[in-house]
Amino acid sequence: MSALPFWHVDAFVEDAPFSGNPAAVVVLPQWPDDAWMQAVAGQNALSETAFLVKEAEGWRVRWFTPRIEVDLCGHATLASAWVVLNHVEPGERVVFASRSGPLAVIRDGDRLVLDFPANPPRPAVFPEGLDRILGAPAREVLATRDHLLCVLDDADRVSALVPDMAGVVQLNRWGLIVTAPGGGGVDFVSRFFAPRKGVDEDPVTGSAHCVLAPFWARRLDKAMLTARQLSRRGGTLWLENRGERVLIGGRARPFVQGQLIL
Repeated sequence: MSALPFWHVDAFVEDAPFSGNPAAVVVLPQWPDDAWMQAVAGQNALSETAFLVKEAEGWRVRWFTPRIEVDLCGHATLASAWVVLNHVEPGERVVFASRSGPLAVIRDGDRLVLDFPANPPRPAVFPEGLDRILGAPAREVLATRDHLLCVLDDADRVSALVPDMAGVVQLNRWGLIVTAPGGGGVDFVSRFFAPRKGVDEDPVTGSAHCVLAPFWARRLDKAMLTARQLSRRGGTLWLENRGERVLIGGRARPFVQGQLIL
């Protein structure tokens, strides 16, 4: 048997314990078979497991849900940066090579800040049966290549949503983002659903805010935004819209540190 360094880190946490989005982080000496990483992610049964390898040019990250590998993941990148900067190579900045290009993460006080590609949505046609699938009327619908963005009237409607997951699977995008204006110091709120990827509801989704930040920055005419994801666990994100890039800040809290025994 072999042992690999392993962490379970909650990303985009709030002040209360057991908030944010849990991610597993595994540090590897070299890349194993994809099937092995997928099996480990399935065993972990978290929305994402991040695998890190130090290559000749620097760190590379790959992300797996319990079902598939994905192109971009915010909370597992935040968790990976926490591991590298606090345990593997202590410092103030790390850059990960990834399927979505280089992703820099810097330390900013008690937060870590991700530099991610912006993914602004465009107006889209309302899918047939959308209000029934959501269980609430959508005011506006936009889309990216992978996401459907539905705008509701207020945060209470977003919080109360119980979507029909079978209907969500049938939508023409794999990711469903539901959002509304916020209040009480929060510019907007959201929830994120991706049952096609093996994640019915993601607790806090950094990559979804690559879509949300450009949308709300334009709608509210402000570049600096505070957001809250209204999942059962909940999470807070601090955002800066920079045109082609979005800065996504959040706090991380370790939950488990140990070894993966195989």
